[in-house]
Amino acid sequence: MGDRPMAGAAWFRAHGLGNDYIVFRSGDAWTMTPEAVAKVCHRTRGVGSDGIVLEIPPHPERPDVFRLRMFNPDGSEFERSGNGLRVFGAALATAGRVGTEPFDIEVGGGRVIMQVMGREPGGILDIAVEMGRASIDPDEVGVDIGRVEAPRGGQGTGTLLLRGGDRVTFRGVSVGNPHCVVFTDILSESALQTLGPQLTSHPAFVNGANVQLARVEGPRAIRIAIWERGVGQTSASGTSSCAVAAAAVHEGRVEPGEIRVLMEGGTLRVTVTPELDITLRGPVQEVARGVLTPGFLESL
Repeated sequence: MGDRPMAGAAWFRAHGLGNDYIVFRSGDAWTMTPEAVAKVCHRTRGVGSDGIVLEIPPHPERPDVFRLRMFNPDGSEFERSGNGLRVFGAALATAGRVGTEPFDIEVGGGRVIMQVMGREPGGILDIAVEMGRASIDPDEVGVDIGRVEAPRGGQGTGTLLLRGGDRVTFRGVSVGNPHCVVFTDILSESALQTLGPQLTSHPAFVNGANVQLARVEGPRAIRIAIWERGVGQTSASGTSSCAVAAAAVHEGRVEPGEIRVLMEGGTLRVTVTPELDITLRGPVQEVARGVLTPGFLESL
């Protein structure tokens, strides 16, 4: 990450429970500067989305592995998105580039396995992603233990001091990107608006963090509210669902197995093993495809 790639003009758009992404392929139509990405993602002045997934050329020695880079609507690049991955899977399936067999994707320095499980009426695809193993190691999460009060067991967890003197107990989790999970009974919008902006940019998180307020609602269900790094309040998130499910299993709040993660946008299914290996599954709805016009491209 760091260099700014170029993309083609053609795009595909889909959403996972209201969390939408635009898919581009590498090309020579426009350079993905932060300003250009923000303009394309703008809801009224561009195509509109929660982010962009860019397919880049495969390695010559592994032409069968799809390679991706992902960008937030503020133009910043990030490691990975569960919904963004599944939207990319929908783009491949809609174009006939994959069938029902598993396929590999390289993203954010790691590799995941994806599979299109089926298609339903209304342009909805059931897509699963093997997200790999979650980590609670502070170095992998990007937690500066020196800025955590009462850190527990050398792990990326403990208490964070917020503005005004409030303190919040958190669990740091990495699923290829950093997450700050806060188990609480209060999932109100006001609580999210208060805690989300402070936690996502807290100095304890070296690279920032995606924030989830989480409440266990049964032996196999967790409800969450989400504040995404570089995005803000979000109705649904795949990696957030994975992080919360992994944190809940690790802390013994739920048993390993399939867990329903309930969000404003709907429900995703996350399967977590005792070792914290994760599979994410849920619907993606295709919305539109198109081409950026010459005039709009010129404005980028």
